[in-house]
Amino acid sequence: MKTLQIAYSVLIAAGLLTTSCNKEFLEADPRGQFLEDKYYRNEQEAYNGLVAVYDVVGWQGGGYVTKIGTMDAGSDDHFAGGGGPNDITNYQVFSNYTLSPAVGPHLELWAKGFSGIFRANTLLAKLPKVPMDENNKKRFTAEAKFLRAYFYFDLVRFFKSIPLLTEPVAPEKMYDVLQVTSDVVYAQIEKDLKEAFAELPASLTLSTQAGRATKAAAQSLLGKMYLWQKKYKEAAAEFAVVNGTPGGTGAYGNKLFSTFAGLFSLANEFNTESVFEISYTNTSAGGWGCVSCTEGNVLNIMTGPRGYNRKDASAPDYVSGWSFLPVTDDLFNVMKDDPRLNATIANLKQLETDNKITYQKGYMNTGYFLEKTAGRESFKWTGAGNMELNFPKNMYDMRLADLYLLEAEALLMTNSDLPRAQALLDAVRDRAYGDALHRVPLTLNNLKLERRMELAGEGHRWLDLVRWGDAPTVLGPRGFKAGKHEYLPIPILELENTKIEQLKEWGGTK
Repeated sequence: MKTLQIAYSVLIAAGLLTTSCNKEFLEADPRGQFLEDKYYRNEQEAYNGLVAVYDVVGWQGGGYVTKIGTMDAGSDDHFAGGGGPNDITNYQVFSNYTLSPAVGPHLELWAKGFSGIFRANTLLAKLPKVPMDENNKKRFTAEAKFLRAYFYFDLVRFFKSIPLLTEPVAPEKMYDVLQVTSDVVYAQIEKDLKEAFAELPASLTLSTQAGRATKAAAQSLLGKMYLWQKKYKEAAAEFAVVNGTPGGTGAYGNKLFSTFAGLFSLANEFNTESVFEISYTNTSAGGWGCVSCTEGNVLNIMTGPRGYNRKDASAPDYVSGWSFLPVTDDLFNVMKDDPRLNATIANLKQLETDNKITYQKGYMNTGYFLEKTAGRESFKWTGAGNMELNFPKNMYDMRLADLYLLEAEALLMTNSDLPRAQALLDAVRDRAYGDALHRVPLTLNNLKLERRMELAGEGHRWLDLVRWGDAPTVLGPRGFKAGKHEYLPIPILELENTKIEQLKEWGGTK
């Protein structure tokens, strides 16, 4: 059965669709399973449908593949790692660029994108006739459009030529779906985001609504879309509103968090720097019978050191994990004198040298692990499922330092308001160092380096390298081929008995 069909045919109640339901977001509590045409009878059911769309943001599909994990595995900052060269093959083949239309993480990334789009389209089609508060209906509509744009932005960057679907498609017509060019997709993303922006709230009540889309999220995503298309002037204008005065507070209340390390503390989730955050919880019942059903963050167990054993009480309380995404020596050497090092990279090599720990050397071990995501004993698992699948650490999808550096880049590329661009770069470095003594001149190379250090392990590096045109040089030693690996292949099953065609980069016609 094709991915597109799976996403469309039945809307399962939100409680059964959960992959990362927000622990702060009001919980939907539908019961049982509902056919799509029998659902959306009232505001609660419309809300449940909205939760089902949000759930796809934190997609953790079959085989533990996530968007952030994939982007890290394919970058120069990480190896796939794990227990051996066949451990989570989808990561391995992306890390060494031996992926094919039949094997690789693109199967899950395609499924994620179109699952989200079908859920959003279904909700948007049903909402006009749902008897409910009109203001809530406008907000639900805006959120569904934002999320549809969010999913399409990933899909068009990964696959270039894709189907553009803005309403539910009848099952009998699924095989006749055609692809469109990327410019058509970008035009729809822009339309959705601008329409969503008008009805999205400027701020949220964090105790009940954290994780939902806001004006800041829509404007930031619009800026990112413009930047990807090299529309630098338009991008800078969108980012400027969200960013505000460098180091100060933006139009929607966002500002840099006081410390870099504090960004990754459980106590500081949904802080002022967070623009759009993927939420996880340690209270779900996620188990081995359905890994993708968990609401915990699987990267927390995946990126921890394998066979970890503390010999000294002063050693970090890492949970023994699966040693995926070990940090490369290159990234460690780039960051070794940067104050963000310890909050980014777990140095098991040094801990072992100091006789404080022992650990099992996994595949492609470097001795360096991703501190930002490594699970801790102190995370206090309280759920009914398996501990390994129920870690609570959130992930940033968009945060202010990312937007500062993107705005600085956009201004630099248009040679406009360079003092502001310099101030944006300075603000990120000032926060990292705690003073203004380590500022560097505004250059494209310095901006690229700053993004690498500030955002390491957060899923941005591969996309940045592709966007800059640096991927063939930087990732060439891994097997990356210019004119091919800038895009992922369309999954082979999507080509069977449909009108969808493979990309030219992968031997097709699109």
